[in-house]
Amino acid sequence: MTSPSSHPNDPLHGVTLEVVLRAVVERHGWDRMAEQIPIRCFMFDPTIKSSLTFLRKTPWARKRLEDWYVYDLTRYRRESRPEAG
Repeated sequence: MTSPSSHPNDPLHGVTLEVVLRAVVERHGWDRMAEQIPIRCFMFDPTIKSSLTFLRKTPWARKRLEDWYVYDLTRYRRESRPEAG
């Protein structure tokens, strides 16, 4: 088994789809997610379970969610860096 350090440029390495989904839901909420990625499982009576089922079967939707997660992750890291000076 490879260690996480062997994939330093892949922020999704070792992160499950459920972790990605829960993180985005917690940070942005279902309404914002439905605006960003307009799919029924985010718009109408959203649940983690129904969303995971859909995302596992729909590569383009999963890719959009994962890209959003990575964008948030890199933005958060940049914002939390101490200022040089």
